[in-house]
Amino acid sequence: MLYFVVTPIGNLGDMTYRAVETLKKSDLILCEDTRHSKILLSSYGVEAPVMSYEKFSEVKKADYIIDKLKEGKTISLITDAGTPVISDPGSYLTRRLKEEKLDFSLVGSGCAAISALVLSGMDASSFSFAGFLPEKKADRDRLLDKFAKVESTLIFYVSPHNLIEDLAALFDKLGSRKACLVREISKVHEEATDFILGSVPESLTIKGEMVLVIEGYAGLGADLSKLTVKEHFLKYIESGMEEKDALKAVAKDRGVSKSEIYAEIKGANKS
Repeated sequence: MLYFVVTPIGNLGDMTYRAVETLKKSDLILCEDTRHSKILLSSYGVEAPVMSYEKFSEVKKADYIIDKLKEGKTISLITDAGTPVISDPGSYLTRRLKEEKLDFSLVGSGCAAISALVLSGMDASSFSFAGFLPEKKADRDRLLDKFAKVESTLIFYVSPHNLIEDLAALFDKLGSRKACLVREISKVHEEATDFILGSVPESLTIKGEMVLVIEGYAGLGADLSKLTVKEHFLKYIESGMEEKDALKAVAKDRGVSKSEIYAEIKGANKS
């Protein structure tokens, strides 16, 4: 397991008990600046070995870190202050961990939106927080119209009893985009489930405290219309969508009927 550990932005006394315990049990601690971090670590009696991990060295050191995790090592990552990944090292590593299907968690954050963004592994260089969707359709539509073409990653709070309705509204206004439902942050059943808007996976657990993270307009949903219909369709299939959901998504993106998309794909296959 790799832990992204939040450290104080000022007063060292703001360090959490769990953060200290996590650092003490680590086999290796990745630090943005080892000299700076040793002041914090020594003040809490943390003696684990440290290794420099800065933004410019993220790519080069990622394979080494992944190999150590596969060996069963416990690794923590801290930055000079605050939350890793958010304008700090760690963003590239979250993507690699997702690709390798390796577990990671965040320790010490008091903000669900920021925690979910880190755990989602999505682009954290720029993000917009939208909170809960309004219950009235007209108000909800106005809010989503405002966020539909925002290029940064979007973060929504969602509740179990409204989730399916909210996902339908988001698909209607945002189209088929990568999404991640993060639930039970910092609890025993912490979970981050990746899917595509418009295709709700059967494995999705709908209970507990939840945050929904969705890629911005500049991501998947913004550029697919530049592809041929068949390329557009295959892009969704490759992302894990079922055929019927992919047809629905392409039709939605292009503003035409599913039957029209089906006919064009069938014709392309024959040729």
